[in-house]
Amino acid sequence: MRLALYYTPEADDPFAKAGADWLGRNAYTGETWPSAIADVHLSSARRYGFHATIRAPFGPVPGCDPAELEAVLSNFCRAQSPVVIDRLMLARLGRFLALVPQKQPDHLRDLQLGVLRTFERFRRPLNPDEVARRNPAGLTERQRHYLDAWGYPFVLEDFQFHMTLTDALEVSEIDRIEPLAKEHFADFIGAPLLIDRLALFQESEPGAPFIVRSSHRFGGSSTEKIA
Repeated sequence: MRLALYYTPEADDPFAKAGADWLGRNAYTGETWPSAIADVHLSSARRYGFHATIRAPFGPVPGCDPAELEAVLSNFCRAQSPVVIDRLMLARLGRFLALVPQKQPDHLRDLQLGVLRTFERFRRPLNPDEVARRNPAGLTERQRHYLDAWGYPFVLEDFQFHMTLTDALEVSEIDRIEPLAKEHFADFIGAPLLIDRLALFQESEPGAPFIVRSSHRFGGSSTEKIA
């Protein structure tokens, strides 16, 4: 089993529905259907669900009770204030398409740091195979340090909020799919986005789809128990 802490909109939000329709999968229910583009370009993205990574997937420490983690997450989220992204943009991140802030608010990095510190005690250290899968030779010295310290290289200064829309694409495929993504997410590109919750995602076994276990709203007592 692996767990992850992601931002994803609440289940009935139009943004969540747009993301699910694009990927052809609802991360809250696990339901799947034909995606907006060919599945060959989405197999990994749809497995993870429509989300932005705040705490990357991790193996829990032996004896970890996900219910205890959920209780800590609920308390953590009650103490948070929503973060506003002024303008959401469609961008090319290397060979991927993703939705990103035009300018990343400092409070997003503060949120990620708080999540890292609060939930580190639940994370099992990476084993050598897991480290190797991160291609440490291709990381900067700082990212390699973060991989050792936090189990993920793209944190703190290297954290970038993004909602991945595709798997890795060839340039010709990016050129073809980018206009489709612009049309599909037209109501949200150029508009603000309110980051007002975190969700606990769970992968039951290696390669299984990630599914929302629970969603926790900032600044309130609302918790949506899913699984």
